[in-house]
Amino acid sequence: MNQYNMRKLFVILLSFTLGVPALAQDTLKMDFAKAVNLALEANLDYQIQANQQEVLKKEKQSALASHFPSVNIGTTFARQSGQQFQQIEGEIVVTNVTNEIISSGLNLEMPVFNTGRRIFDTQSSKLAWEAGEKGLERAAQQVVFDVARLYLQVLLDKELLRIANENLENQQALLEQITGFTEAGLRTLADQYNQQSEVARVESTVVDAEIRFENDLWDLSEYLQLEPGVIPEIDEVDPAVNAMSYEGMSTAELYDIALGNRVDIKQQELLTNSIAKDLKANKAMYYPRLSAFYNYTTFFTSLDDRSIQEQLLTIYPQNNLGVRLSIPLFNNLNTRLNVTRGKVALKNQELQKEALDRSIYQDVRLANQNYQAAIRKERNTRVQVVAAEEAQTAVSERFRLGLSNFVDLSTANQQLVSAKGDAAQAIYTLFFQEVIMRHALGTLNPLGIE
Repeated sequence: MNQYNMRKLFVILLSFTLGVPALAQDTLKMDFAKAVNLALEANLDYQIQANQQEVLKKEKQSALASHFPSVNIGTTFARQSGQQFQQIEGEIVVTNVTNEIISSGLNLEMPVFNTGRRIFDTQSSKLAWEAGEKGLERAAQQVVFDVARLYLQVLLDKELLRIANENLENQQALLEQITGFTEAGLRTLADQYNQQSEVARVESTVVDAEIRFENDLWDLSEYLQLEPGVIPEIDEVDPAVNAMSYEGMSTAELYDIALGNRVDIKQQELLTNSIAKDLKANKAMYYPRLSAFYNYTTFFTSLDDRSIQEQLLTIYPQNNLGVRLSIPLFNNLNTRLNVTRGKVALKNQELQKEALDRSIYQDVRLANQNYQAAIRKERNTRVQVVAAEEAQTAVSERFRLGLSNFVDLSTANQQLVSAKGDAAQAIYTLFFQEVIMRHALGTLNPLGIE
């Protein structure tokens, strides 16, 4: 047991010993859907991925905007002091003056042809954003899976605690009965002492069940990142709902369902296509690029006696309209480097996709094996409970009539309690195996479990 669990155990045992609550605690009622919502708000990995999705969204918008002209406007204010050269009546005159200058300009540039780079960039960013959406959805499913595991464990602990308390009440009632038989001379004092020992043992079992329940409730509270002193009070779920819905299905059938529903497969496909588009965009830099431009410039100088408005708007404005052809000859091998990086990224992405395909098949196969085993075990425990109840009833009657000894009665009681515990464990295990199956198939509902 690690130091953290030892600390929790010490607090719980101290509260039991003193008979007072260990900490001032508030309860927060919640159903499974609310627990999932709290977990999504608190889960670090999910929130980081959600924040990254905002970046992908802006990248997609930026790539789309690259199809439109880029527009820039600028203004410069300057003062020149010293010798100024002026041309007056065909002669260059040098004077020592201060010249105040205002220059303004408007620039528009529009790519006309760049071997499809803008198109590839736009497609790549859109695919990357869609892949991020799929990844975010899978991350939500993982949070649902984690919450379901903790949530169902708490419910199972609660049921086992109920069974333990019920057994304790039965054993205490039996102790009273045996005490009466002993006082009447129908049972030996040894039977009374044995039953007292059995009651003490069952009380210890109740304490163990309480500790497990408190520990797992604490784990759920921490996963949900609840405030200190706040303990979740969770609603029940019917573990029999949707049980055995995948019974009898083969691994091949389930694998086909997974291929059609697993969003992480779709995410890997989208990422592969996105990187392929990036590679094409990098290759486009090998070829000439053609762009159109328009420049409007004007300026004002204090050496001219005319007004600012007249100089800026009438005297000095210039308009330039043209096209620019750029032919790459040598750019320090940067394009070749980017293309090589793109090829490696594409190969690595294809390897990741193949690895995911294999992993999904293994997930489905193992989930199906455990699921079918859980079905058989749940059926066996139902038979086990019925048989144990019949045996306990028969032995109790024989014990009352003096035809059976204490050992037989104690054994029958223990078998009944064990059977009920196994049955509760089996039904919740089957329910959780259903959740595991949905997680493996990609059909786990992010809104909750039914």
